[in-house]
Amino acid sequence: MRKIQTVNYGLLGLPLAFGALPVYLFVPDFYSRSGLLDLSLLGWILLGTRLADAVADPFFGWLSDQGARKTFLAIALVPFALGYLALFNPAAGIDPALWLFGSILACTLGFSAAMIAYQSWGADLGAHSSERLTLAGARESFGLLGVVLASLLPSLLSDNSAQGLQQSGWVFLPMLIAISAVTLGLLPASKPTHVASMGFIKSLSQVLADSTYRRLVTVFIANGIASAFPATLFVFFVADVLGAQSLTGLLLGLYFISAAMGVPLWVSLSKKFGRPNAWFAAMLLAVLAFAGAGALGSGDWPWFAVICFVSGIAMGADLTIPSSIVADLGESRGHTASYFGVWNLIAKMNLALAAGVALPLLGWIGYTPGTGAQTEVLVMAYVLLPLSLKLGAMILLWCWRKPLSFST
Repeated sequence: MRKIQTVNYGLLGLPLAFGALPVYLFVPDFYSRSGLLDLSLLGWILLGTRLADAVADPFFGWLSDQGARKTFLAIALVPFALGYLALFNPAAGIDPALWLFGSILACTLGFSAAMIAYQSWGADLGAHSSERLTLAGARESFGLLGVVLASLLPSLLSDNSAQGLQQSGWVFLPMLIAISAVTLGLLPASKPTHVASMGFIKSLSQVLADSTYRRLVTVFIANGIASAFPATLFVFFVADVLGAQSLTGLLLGLYFISAAMGVPLWVSLSKKFGRPNAWFAAMLLAVLAFAGAGALGSGDWPWFAVICFVSGIAMGADLTIPSSIVADLGESRGHTASYFGVWNLIAKMNLALAAGVALPLLGWIGYTPGTGAQTEVLVMAYVLLPLSLKLGAMILLWCWRKPLSFST
């Protein structure tokens, strides 16, 4: 595959990630700090919408396997874009809880359908494991650039974080339209292989019957939840533990820039030492880096910046290696989008559990953003629990590294 085709494919990852990051990272702070919703209600809404979004993923995967990926992808981008614009522009006179529920559901369902089609399209375009790994690396690298832009742009547009989020939507929309035209217009279409007549239940059953896939999913669950807790609580930790709320965007930008820097490193190491071994090394690096976050306090943001950089490098492997293994498995079985549908369901469940458990628990214990109370509980949820889960994922990956070396 030519480099220009790899770039054209990866480009779409930028606006997709740009629109997805604020939904998972900034929504809790936007709706709680502005007084629109309390943490408990916010947590339940996020849990409910993320669960609804998650259970739809296998169905989206099956649908994408039935027809042209490009058409499915183009249709899915519409509710994704409209939901994003509505999310940070709540209408006066409408219950904020209902507005949040409707807008986040449209945005996340649209994103999920688009992402599944996009991932499986990349798997189809790659002729073998090495090409699929390269395409996944391009997709995630551009996605990380989109995340960096989404992290920094609100603070660049306005000193008020809420206004910055609202204004960034009007940058997102034309960017999504322009880049979608490039990716959809310049890359060839792909069609699924020998699954057109297969029903949804039968397709899902065959995916779940794959023992190699089940092992990979088990590792992904432990590792994904370990990442989901810090992602949900990042803004609160920076503001109320480090006392550096004004630096939130910069710290996020540093984290995701370093993750983008790490992607080619892990792609190269995977080709040399095998994907499971490279992924294990990345997990170990993340544990060593993140362990120091529990000792930080007010004013320690420079040390936290170092942690963001190193753990970001490690995150590059999480974004690239497992999805390339899924692509190989899906292509070999002829159910690429269905494999990604279940995979993305698990990813959403990880985030849903983090939001649905962490936020109500913190609110029940007495933590309120901006007050400085019960921050030790916030530190435990942000640091100690993720570390224990990450160690569990490492053990599972080490035990199953040989079966997960699958390639095609």
